[in-house]
Amino acid sequence: MLRFIFLTRKSWSKDLTFNLWRKQRVYKEYAILLCITCNFNFMDAISQKTTIGWIGTGVMGAAMSSRIQAKGYPVVVYNRTKAKAQALLDEGATWADSPAEVASQAKVIFTIVGFPQDVKDVYLSEQGILSTIKAGSITVDMTTTVPSLSQEIYRQAKEKNVSSVDAPVSGGDVGAKKGTLSVMVGGDEATVQQIMPLLEVMGGNIVYQGKAGAGQHTKMCNQITIAGTMIGVCESLLYGQRAGLDLPTMLQSISGGAAACWTLDNLAPRIVRRDFEPGFYVAHFIKDMGIALQEANRMGLSMPGLSLVKQLYESVKAQGNGKKGTQALMLALESMSGM
Repeated sequence: MLRFIFLTRKSWSKDLTFNLWRKQRVYKEYAILLCITCNFNFMDAISQKTTIGWIGTGVMGAAMSSRIQAKGYPVVVYNRTKAKAQALLDEGATWADSPAEVASQAKVIFTIVGFPQDVKDVYLSEQGILSTIKAGSITVDMTTTVPSLSQEIYRQAKEKNVSSVDAPVSGGDVGAKKGTLSVMVGGDEATVQQIMPLLEVMGGNIVYQGKAGAGQHTKMCNQITIAGTMIGVCESLLYGQRAGLDLPTMLQSISGGAAACWTLDNLAPRIVRRDFEPGFYVAHFIKDMGIALQEANRMGLSMPGLSLVKQLYESVKAQGNGKKGTQALMLALESMSGM
């Protein structure tokens, strides 16, 4: 028996499995017929009635989950600090007292927390997601974490007939609010296609990278690039300031040439305004660079540029700015130059 799924303008159709041999037919207005392998459970297709679990409502998670809820999905939320989830609760989300309680109520569970140990606790502890999750559910970890941890979660989830995806993001608080994040996805491709309507609520550039852990490895490439870009942007501003240039005017010129990049467009103006509030925390960026260096060492790679930038960010943190945004690298460089 072959199985098929119909995708309508508004939602996934529910009662869609049919037996070709009996020539049963199911019609749905504006439907697209997609034939895929029979190990996909179409009866569990995602609709706007599907309960979504959300764990982690920090700078990024709060905006991302709010977009999901605004699309009409019922949301069950957990965060270590309940006050940070209050805006979601005010909008109609349901509170859960633990990750396990979220998993017991939701079909698809998203997580975006801080550090690898947080991810491990959220998924694998006694009160973690995998302790109560139901067969056929899907987990999506959007935290930037260790690729091997994503692979371990994938393996343990599979033992429970649960699908697991790693889908770290880039784009900062601006992208989270606008729904324009770049989403780097690893896991089973059929699962990724199943959750695509949800990912599209949050992301404008969603790319399937391959098997479990591939999303995390791609995010490491992203963070390595950002590390080099950040020091270049900050040093250009230092140079321009000391040379007596009008910085907004200088940025207008260089952002239209070969130096053009997201950091120049979004973070350089914040630095000029002396706005160092976080779109992404310094402490989390240090964590990401540490993971990248650890993975690079495992693969026998030397990354002197990344090592240097990590050391500079460590000095930013030592100055008490670990909770500032990554653009706070400027503060350490100014201090080194006596500015």
